[in-house]
Parts: sequence; C-alpha cells; structure tokens
Amino acid sequence: MTQQYPKADQFMASTHEVENQPRALENYNLYLADTALQQALEREGASWAYSDLIAFGELAGKRESIELGFQANKYQPELRTHDRYGHRIDQIDFHPSYHRLMTTAIEHGLHASPWSDPKPGAHVARAAKYYLHTQVEASHGCPITMTFAAIPALRHQPDLLKEWGPKITARHYDPQNLPHTEKQAVTIGMAMTEKQGGSDVRLNSTYAYPIEKQGSGQAYELVGHKWFVSAPMCDAFLVLAQTTNGLSCFLVPRWRPDGSKNPIQIQQLKQKMGNAANASSETELRGAFGWMVGEEGRGVRTIIEMVATTRYDCMIGSSSGMRQAVAQAVHHASNRKAFGAKLSDQPLMQNLLADLALESEAAMTYMMRIARAMDNQDNEHEKLLSRIATPVGKYWICKRTPNHAYEAMEVIGGSGVMENHIMPRLFRESPVNAIWEGSGNVQCLDILRAIEKQPEVLDAYFAELQRAQGADKRLDQFLIRLKNEFTNKNAMQYRARTIADNMAVGLQAALLVQHANSDIADAFCASRLEQHHGFNYGTLPAGLNCGSIVERASPSTER
Repeated sequence: MTQQYPKADQFMASTHEVENQPRALENYNLYLADTALQQALEREGASWAYSDLIAFGELAGKRESIELGFQANKYQPELRTHDRYGHRIDQIDFHPSYHRLMTTAIEHGLHASPWSDPKPGAHVARAAKYYLHTQVEASHGCPITMTFAAIPALRHQPDLLKEWGPKITARHYDPQNLPHTEKQAVTIGMAMTEKQGGSDVRLNSTYAYPIEKQGSGQAYELVGHKWFVSAPMCDAFLVLAQTTNGLSCFLVPRWRPDGSKNPIQIQQLKQKMGNAANASSETELRGAFGWMVGEEGRGVRTIIEMVATTRYDCMIGSSSGMRQAVAQAVHHASNRKAFGAKLSDQPLMQNLLADLALESEAAMTYMMRIARAMDNQDNEHEKLLSRIATPVGKYWICKRTPNHAYEAMEVIGGSGVMENHIMPRLFRESPVNAIWEGSGNVQCLDILRAIEKQPEVLDAYFAELQRAQGADKRLDQFLIRLKNEFTNKNAMQYRARTIADNMAVGLQAALLVQHANSDIADAFCASRLEQHHGFNYGTLPAGLNCGSIVERASPSTER
C-alpha cells in the first residue's frame, strides 16, 4: 500500500496571530496630543500661533516624517577629505533624509523666526515648534540651534551682521558647498574647544594674525586646531583664537572672499554614541581667513551670547526627548495587557508612568516660561530671570533626561531595545545636551558666578517663586529652606549641585502650582518638595491621582 504524506501547503499554515501588541505611534498630531504644551503656548503669549502649531504637529507625526529620523541615523554622514584627483575638499556627505529634516526646520523658521519676524510670543512659538520637531529627530537640531544662536553674537559686529544676517535668517536650506556670496541662505557652526583646555577656553592655543589692520571687524588668519567643531558643513563658524590682546572671537567662512577654499581641514569625524545624524569633527586651521567679531580680547564675552542661546535650546531638546519617551511609554502601556489587566491600569505601572509624565511636563513648563522671558528682554525682571534660570534649567533638565529615557525604555520592554524602535535613539541622545555647551559642573559654577557678579539675578529668581506663595504650604516651606541655602556662604562651590537642584525644582514647582491642573501640582509638590524623591522613577507617595496624570500625558487625541 502506498504511504500518504501531508501536502506541502499544510506546513505553511500560520503559527499564530499577532495580538496584544500596540501599533507604531505614528500618523497622529503631536501638538493636539499634548494638552500641556497647548496650554503653555497660550499662557506664555503665543496663542496667535495655534493654527500653525496644529499644522506643524500634523506634519511631525506623519509616518513619513518619523521614518526620516530613522534613515538619517542609520545612514550616517561620511567624510571625504580629497576628491578623486587629490584635491583637498573636506566634504561631508549626508543621507537625503538629513537634508529633508533640515529643510523642514529652516522652512518653518526654527533657525531664525524670532529674529526675522520679531513680535510678542515669537520665542515661545519657535520653542514649541522646535519641541515638536526634535521629537522626530534631534541630531540635526545642532546646526539649526547654532544658526539661531549666531545672531546675538554677530550683533557685536554690525557690519558682519548686515552682510550675513539676511542669509542666516532666510527660510531656505542650501546645502551646497559654495562661497556664501553665491548662496541665498547659510548655516552657522561653532568651534571653541581644544584638546588641552576643553571647557577652559583660556588655554586655547589657536592664534590669529592680522592680515593688515588689527582690531574689531578686521581680517585675520588663524593657525591652530579645534578639538570639537559642531556641524562642519556649515557655511561659517564662530571661532575663538588668541591675539596679542587676548582671546578673541572670529567669523571664519568655509571659503575665502576671493572664492578659494579656506584652509579649514577636517581631520576626522567624531564617533559619537548619540547624535549620529549630525557631523562633528576635529579640525586644523592652517592660516584660515576670518573676521574679528566684537572687541579684541573680549572673545568669550562675544561668543557667550551664542553659548547662552544654545544652552537654552539644550533645554528644549531634552524636554522634547522626555515628551517623546513618555508618549511612547504611555502608548505602549495603554495598548498592552499583562496579568489580566491593561498595563496602564496597574498600580505600580501607573506610579511609574505618572512620575515620568510629571518630569516631562515640569521640564516643558520651565522651558516655555524661559521662552517668554526671552521674548521680553526689555523688561528687567525677565532679563535677570533668563540669566539665572537658563543655566539652572540647562543643568537640571538635561541631567534628568538619561534615566528618564531608560525608564521609558523599560516600560516598553524587549521591543524598546530594538533598533527599529525609537527608544534606543532617544536613549543614546539623552546624555548629549547635558555635556554639550557646558557640562553640569560648568552650569553650576556659572550660576554662582552670575549671583556673585549680579546679585539681583537671585532677587529675580525668588521674586518669580513668590508669585506662587500661599498656593501650597509645601512650596512655602521649601522656599524658606531654599533661601537659607544662600545665607550660608561657606563651601558654595562644593554645594553648587545641591543649590542648582533645589533652584530647579523650586521654580518648576512654583510654575506648576500656578498653571498646571491640581493633580499635577499636588503630585509634584508631594514627591519633589515634601519628601526626598526616590533614587528611581516610580516612587511617588500614596494618595495621588496617578490615573489622571497618565491620561493627561497620553499621546491619544481622543480624550
């Protein structure tokens, strides 16, 4: 008798159906899904931008936009030092996705809108857009930020600002490697640090030699090296170099005025753990042409205008990373069941998600308040507040982000570690802003320096907190303890991180008590002021409305 065998197609039967897995978080409106951001936009004075933010939020949430972030990081920039004939070109090639992200950012004014269209709320509206855009991809924000921050520094040299300003603020992205005279739009980078000094730029050895006359606005040739050049494919860079009268600031273009290549020679690209879509390089200046910006010997004073603005953008970037991490975690937990119930409904998970959401909303609220201060620099209180609150916020928000990203990744579990999920990129990106533009210790020392040099900044800080006085007893008691920190002048540098921690949490609490809903304010004060917050997220005290906090943070637009 002939033996019968199963037919081949019987082996191809489906082994299972995919169940209990959330869909990818895409094709949603990032702005309309963020209740706290919508309220902040109106509160801080940019309600006129509401419709624009809705359209931008829709664009940012499209699957195609999100995919650009994945592609730009997968296909990283490549350096070509020479062409096929041996000519030095120092060319960096990017994947088309990077250029599309840059185009979106610049066409929507993220690089310059408060300068090109100054009006009440301009910084607030720009901050909200930047916050949404960098949730898609953060690395390309580096040249966007530096281009944005170049304008305050170039104001120290009006003739250069007149020539370069219109091309810096133009809403057009032109990645061509051409002299700035042949382009309608340019981007600006920065080169300060050197091997031997790092944050201590006084040790810089790069030297600038006057070509003819010496002094402000004059042409020099720079000889030396830069250990870290941010975005080396920009059209020009603000650079620090020594002169006979001390450390000075220069605008160094990629091309000389005669159309020849400026000898800014890229040695290699930095191999960074994060920020992968953006190029950063080690560079040698072999007689590079540049114009002095501002007073000779006052280069730090000049370039600090750029640095302060980039530090503010670091706050936006880290707040943005927190928001995306929370959105991913809440989305996952709301669409997955375990042990017989939806993850987001289980008490311990609610504790963790609510804690992550609190941190995210506090960071965004702080950042948007400083945006309003930047919009009102003719007001003395706002000017003083931005001076002290920027290093405080840069230190705290950026430093809180790495563990925040990790905890959100753990909520998602094994899928969150996979490279086809956004969480690994958020995690790798999370330490960058804390280190760039001055690490934590540098920010803390800057806080003390600001208070010593201009004591009224501390008065402005406490005046801001006083606006919430009487609204929450826990905040009132915290304010008393915080003031006592400054009565003891001993070992201020040693205690600088403790001081900065408390200043950051105090201002966040004051803002949330005034402006957030009662569940958010109560939970923040209970966990950050009344008791010492646990070493890990997910350690909120009992009695809080965690469910309400998680629902508020949900990226779902259906509430």
